[in-house]
Amino acid sequence: MHSHGPVKAVHNMVVVGEHRIFLSHLPMFMAPHNAQVILEATFTKQGKTVDDVYFADRAKNPTVRFYTLQPQSFVLQDFLRAGTTQPALKTFTATVFRGHLEKEGPKIEALTNIEVQIKQVVHAHTFEKMDKLPTLTYTMFGSDREQFLAHFISKPPDFDQLLTVSGTGSMPSADELQRGVTVEILNRPNQATTRLQARESTPARAHVTGAHQFLDVHITVRAESYFEEGELSSAKMSPGMFDQTAEERKAGFD
Repeated sequence: MHSHGPVKAVHNMVVVGEHRIFLSHLPMFMAPHNAQVILEATFTKQGKTVDDVYFADRAKNPTVRFYTLQPQSFVLQDFLRAGTTQPALKTFTATVFRGHLEKEGPKIEALTNIEVQIKQVVHAHTFEKMDKLPTLTYTMFGSDREQFLAHFISKPPDFDQLLTVSGTGSMPSADELQRGVTVEILNRPNQATTRLQARESTPARAHVTGAHQFLDVHITVRAESYFEEGELSSAKMSPGMFDQTAEERKAGFD
């Protein structure tokens, strides 16, 4: 008998950040894409940093809600090693697209075949043997200058969402963001129809990994940067799962 380990695949990612670069894997519930992974990275080309090329392109295209990145094939499980923020895979080659690469978003010529250097694993978990979270829950990441929320994906049917946010109250420090922060929207069901929306402001409860108390925060959503529902509707390939859903249409993600 032959044992089959993790396989290589192309794992496309959303790119967000106007001051630092964060990558969010576009997941599905089918292997080998069945994990939520968020990375902080820097871009280089021919030995020189090209982060400013990406930041400048974003500044020139303020109506583009998100960028995407298509990497070379790699094993996603390299980012899922428990107990460490330093992955086995520290660099890969990729191309950056303005908008969604799967929906005819144009490639950025100056960011073609760049080297992506992984600075840290911000968050990573596999969907195997997970229970559905009953309460709307997010992972917070970012820096002092910008904060993001990524919807915590658990079990189908579910949804992927990235939000640019600000907050007041006992907001996590930069050091706490590095450790990992979960934000729970109390008394709100974990459904796409009840997700946080752009310009919404709400109280929430935050928890820093390893801490023994909760933080009372007030979150304001500046923008919904990314939303996907159909591809996380089932644990198996099903008719229509790649079609635009009603919620995606309402949110303006065509």
